[in-house]
Amino acid sequence: MKLHEKDRGEDKESDSVKKKLDWTCSLLVASLTGAFGSSFLYGYNLSVVNAPTPYIKAFYNESWQRRHEHPIDPDTLTLLWSVTVSIFAIGGLVGTLMVKMIGKVLGSGVEATWEGRGETQCRRLTRLGSEKGELVQVQVGRKRTLLANNGFAISAALLMACSLQAGAFEMLIVGRFIMGINGGIALSVLPMYLSEISPKQIRGSLGQVTAIFICIGVFTGQLLGLPELLGKESTWPYLFGVIVVPAVVQLLSLPFLPDSPCYLLLEKHNEARAVKAFQTFLGKADVSQEVEEVLADSRVQRNIRLVSVLELLRAPNVRWQVVTVIVTMACYQLCGLNAIWFYTNSIFGNAGIPPANIPYVTLSTGGVETLAAIFSSLVIERLGRRPLLIGGFGLMALFFGTLTITLTLQDRAHWVPYLSIVCILAIIASFCSGPGGIPFILTGEFFQQSQRPAAFIIAGTVNWLSNFAVGLLFPFIQKSLDTYCFLVFATICISGASYLYFVLPETKNRTHAEISQAFSKRNKAYPPEEKIDSAVTDDKTNGRPEQDSSTLDNYVKNRIV
Repeated sequence: MKLHEKDRGEDKESDSVKKKLDWTCSLLVASLTGAFGSSFLYGYNLSVVNAPTPYIKAFYNESWQRRHEHPIDPDTLTLLWSVTVSIFAIGGLVGTLMVKMIGKVLGSGVEATWEGRGETQCRRLTRLGSEKGELVQVQVGRKRTLLANNGFAISAALLMACSLQAGAFEMLIVGRFIMGINGGIALSVLPMYLSEISPKQIRGSLGQVTAIFICIGVFTGQLLGLPELLGKESTWPYLFGVIVVPAVVQLLSLPFLPDSPCYLLLEKHNEARAVKAFQTFLGKADVSQEVEEVLADSRVQRNIRLVSVLELLRAPNVRWQVVTVIVTMACYQLCGLNAIWFYTNSIFGNAGIPPANIPYVTLSTGGVETLAAIFSSLVIERLGRRPLLIGGFGLMALFFGTLTITLTLQDRAHWVPYLSIVCILAIIASFCSGPGGIPFILTGEFFQQSQRPAAFIIAGTVNWLSNFAVGLLFPFIQKSLDTYCFLVFATICISGASYLYFVLPETKNRTHAEISQAFSKRNKAYPPEEKIDSAVTDDKTNGRPEQDSSTLDNYVKNRIV
């Protein structure tokens, strides 16, 4: 008995040592530089247009008057400003749908130039993929796509920063659209990359880096927008020129890091480079166990082609995974956080804060966002995804209800507006502690390698369409319901939390096979690899020889995952 207790103690000690080893310098550099040049820019562009709004509108009016010799009509100005803000979401949708096309373009370039060989390894793999019905763009990794995406960020920054000097407001609108394309690609590829390079023990914590840098980006946009920095009439174009900095940092640092080991093994079939990538990211020489875990997937998937969006939507063995991703991504945008920013200035003003000081107080919202996201990354591997996600939506519903009451009664007592401020900060903290980042993590965890790109296209499409819908419909909802509009968002949060409570399994420290098994009863269908693995296991148990690779290839050939 004492021996067993001693063994358990040694196991716990070894587990704690292993968790410390999971966080290596290369893993941190890859996640930080990847997020700084991707999700940071998404968050920054959400908030950067707020501070210079009056100066940008004045620029629109001056440009219009110079061209047409009369001031711009107020309705036309409102329309132009609405297009400037909302076109970011349209660009995001386009960027999400462009991920596959970018893979094809980059893939053709790699085939022509890789290592300068006569019949290159890439061409051999491409020909092999064509014989097996695979898509060519799977030969291009997430890292290369992230690097190419910086071209959109740099071109958008130059357009927007030079718009005032050129006297062309169209440059600002086009720049916002291109920046949306950058955001759509980044939020599809970055979570995929982080999910594939991280050990399962810290997959959730590393996945939260995406959300943390979105919050840091929002806070940076608020900070640089202060009048003492760049939020002035003469310097507002530099707010958009700053976008170049994260893009250049990523361009200079990410090329020195390897692609994800899963991509190298399952899509490039290059075990030597995958072993080196594992060693770099895990910081140890012996990575045989990690390689074998991925190869176990590879033995089944190597003849299975990349799944398209329609095939993924029709696949019965991942039906509820797809539905869960759609629900979480829709709730991510429709839960009402964007509506909070509409009321922030008025609530702070009613609390007695001087208008000149409101921008500084607004920084507290960005600070709370960042701290809540960091807190979530620290506890996600202990508490799990499920409690943080359900609890976050539940708390948001509670505080939305409280905020509705305080806004309705804010003239009854002098302290009520301060309670409204507390509710706003509590809603932001509840969102960032769970719903703000976990939907991206779940999308990477639910699906295997061949399904993951299509899954992120679906998730990104829902994300950007919902974002556009909120921007389009919220002014009408607010006009019709006034302060009671938050009850609509409370209902959405309760609905999302209820769905997740009954459907979502815990994915913490689980492999893809274990997560698929948790969904299998609800799907009433088992993934193909589970059937194959069970057949192989039965053969071993009954003393029959294991099927050779050609038999296994024939079994899974032309199967849709």
